[in-house]
Amino acid sequence: MKEKDQMKEKKTTLRPSPTALLNPRMDVNFKAIFTQETEESNEALKSFLSSILGKEVVKVQISANEPSVDIPSQMQMTFDVSVTFNNGEKADIEMQGQDQKYDFSVRSEIQVARLLNNNAKKGCNWSAEKVYQISVLNFHPSNGDKSELAWYTMKSKNGQTLAEHLNVIFLDLLEIKKLVGTPVSELTPVQKWGLFLSYADDEKQVAYINKIAESEKRIMEAERIVGMSEEDSNWFRQFSIDTYRRDQNAIREATIKEGLNEGLKKGLKKGLKEGLKEGLSKGRNEKALETAENLIKMKILTVEQATSLPPEKIQELQKSIAEGKK
Repeated sequence: MKEKDQMKEKKTTLRPSPTALLNPRMDVNFKAIFTQETEESNEALKSFLSSILGKEVVKVQISANEPSVDIPSQMQMTFDVSVTFNNGEKADIEMQGQDQKYDFSVRSEIQVARLLNNNAKKGCNWSAEKVYQISVLNFHPSNGDKSELAWYTMKSKNGQTLAEHLNVIFLDLLEIKKLVGTPVSELTPVQKWGLFLSYADDEKQVAYINKIAESEKRIMEAERIVGMSEEDSNWFRQFSIDTYRRDQNAIREATIKEGLNEGLKKGLKKGLKEGLKEGLSKGRNEKALETAENLIKMKILTVEQATSLPPEKIQELQKSIAEGKK
């Protein structure tokens, strides 16, 4: 009986295989890596930030991920992972596992502006620590920049920077993925993190990702956190979100297709109708001209009455016939 129960449990589990890991590009899993109240999670967060910012982050704490709203009409937003450094600087870390079909560059500017606004201090010195909007993108940014790590700040046309307090950073996973298979010793910290996030859930790359984790202790901590995969409830959550997104995409594609078909039908119908109308009009006009020409040649004086052509058109025909052109 016990063996049957075990078999039943094995059949009903949502985990694809005993070694499968959750997808770290799904925002709920991404947040889980960096926001748990454990030493492993904190070390993984510091490692990730150090690799992105190019400097050692020694202390960081999770902040409220919903910045305050100053006026009723101001947009409310929620950050994925909001952190504060020991020097007062702030960062929002976002995971975008799929392109949402809006300009993510604009969204990033709005988010980093809100961060700086919340970091500004009272007084007449206009004081505020730097802020960073860090986005991990599983697609290319809309501005066409395909750098592995693109860092933007406010500059003049000749390249002169301002105070560099507003910083927008994109980690492009599509570019990082091109490095899969590269010897681990040749990878930078940013590339290691990018490859880990890209392939941690790919069972074909288990051996390679293990080598990356072994080369960087704090990435190994992240790998262990993604090991939450043993909990069936986490797989249920991931499966539900993934199913919802696929359904939304299917609905969107079906709506677009339906709209195109309807537009094509209307366009063809309108085109045929307009074409027929134009053809009939042209045909009537040519027939009237032919009739008028014959009447003139027959010297019938009621041409205008017979054809409904304007007098000037009849005069043109008369002149043409008189000159021998017809």
